[in-house]
Amino acid sequence: MATITAADVNKLRQTTGAGMMDCKKALVEAEGDFDKAIENLRKKGQKVAANRSDRESSEGAAVSFINADKTKGAIITLNCETDFVGKNETFVALAKELVEKAINFSSKEDFLASEFNGMTVAEKLIEQTGVIGEKIEIGGFEILEGAYIGSYVHVNKIAALTAISTPVENGDILTKDVSMQVASMGADTLSYKDFDPAFVASELEARIAIIEKENEEAKRLGKTLKNVPKYISYSQLTEEVLKQAEEDAKAELKAEGKPEQIWDKIVPGKVLRFISDNTTLDQEKALLDQNFIKDDSKKVSDHVKSFNVDITGFKRVSLG
Repeated sequence: MATITAADVNKLRQTTGAGMMDCKKALVEAEGDFDKAIENLRKKGQKVAANRSDRESSEGAAVSFINADKTKGAIITLNCETDFVGKNETFVALAKELVEKAINFSSKEDFLASEFNGMTVAEKLIEQTGVIGEKIEIGGFEILEGAYIGSYVHVNKIAALTAISTPVENGDILTKDVSMQVASMGADTLSYKDFDPAFVASELEARIAIIEKENEEAKRLGKTLKNVPKYISYSQLTEEVLKQAEEDAKAELKAEGKPEQIWDKIVPGKVLRFISDNTTLDQEKALLDQNFIKDDSKKVSDHVKSFNVDITGFKRVSLG
């Protein structure tokens, strides 16, 4: 029988991340053969992975990495089953090591097939499944390139990247703030101008159906009914629609008996309120059209314009 020393066990532990007892057992079974011991641990991981393949892996760590010249960034989520494992320092360190490698690939598939310390990334995840005893996998995977990239990570649960059109003074602050906006508000597209008219129409139809159903119940209970929207995006607010909103505002002021000489001070605010009430889709899904989370008196687009740059792209990954 081969003699297994503490140094042998520690070496295998440093290589694989497995526990001391698991490493000693693997070396004993391999009769001291280091490579065979690694293979034994990998097989254990495969067995555990197969047994846990149907488990939900909605916990873990979201991490980001940006290259030295700030022109390319990567964000991934390393998923596991429990928050306890997701907060483990070794687990988070592995996530950070993986995202630094991920930046060199354009797809998750290529990344998983790439080499990682003598095995593929996919094999490393299987190995760690055996070590930790939970399903481990790469969930989100996003790469972003641009003239200047910044990022924001929210308590290792959500990560976001933002690209701007050119490097500027305080560009790091701008890209971090906009990435925070992306992480918090979850926009899907840059501007309402990117929406397909058919998509807007279907969204409006769906929202009307939901509100009408809610109003039926509210009416039965004697509660206040919700307004049924006619518009949900600025893309629907034609000049005619906005002109009618202005006329309606004036008619309302007239009915209230407000002096006509003060209408010019009140009508613009009413029209802005009309726009806000009828652009809910933009505020939910279009980054530039959302209220800025650090100053909700202005849009994200207004904040970005103050830096004389454009947002050229953004990405977001999250757990759960």
